[in-house]
Amino acid sequence: MTEPNLTPDEIAALFTRADGSFLCARWGRPVAPVIFGLADETLDIFRSAIRAVTSHAGLALAETDPEMGSNLMIFFTRDWDELADVPDLDRLTGQPGLPARLAEAGADQYRLFRFDADGGIRACLTFARLSGALADAHPAQLAEALAVRAMLTFARDVTPSRPLAALIRAAYDPVLPVASTDPSLALRLAARMAAGA
Repeated sequence: MTEPNLTPDEIAALFTRADGSFLCARWGRPVAPVIFGLADETLDIFRSAIRAVTSHAGLALAETDPEMGSNLMIFFTRDWDELADVPDLDRLTGQPGLPARLAEAGADQYRLFRFDADGGIRACLTFARLSGALADAHPAQLAEALAVRAMLTFARDVTPSRPLAALIRAAYDPVLPVASTDPSLALRLAARMAAGA
């Protein structure tokens, strides 16, 4: 049985933050990923997932980003305190005291986007704590989920699915803006999904 496409309201909700603001942005440059904190045998699973998801979106992968070196950084820790060992973490994230705040909130993961002048995604930093709810996650499923969540500025965690894959394909249609704060974009995305974009 085929899963139904997302409705415009459902799409808008995926990009609407708690304060009511809407932001749907996609990558405006090739993705140069780097992964920290995983054993070598698990790294290949994550690299393959990133390659598959970016290819599905029609997004190019690169060895390096000319400005940042790597622009999709995924950090895995057993405890948020371990992030204190990351050099220049405060400068990298622009958020002093991030490990302590994540620990206090009991967070399992955290994602931070940086943007280019045109609003497109310039960088995505993902932090995942593997000792909490993610401890029993299947590596391939976790890899796919983290890669999918880095493709667009989702306002909440999303679970990979056929409708979500169709939404990502639609959002990377070159006809659409690289970024928008107008919720009416959800109507255009829904139309492209319906047309099989």
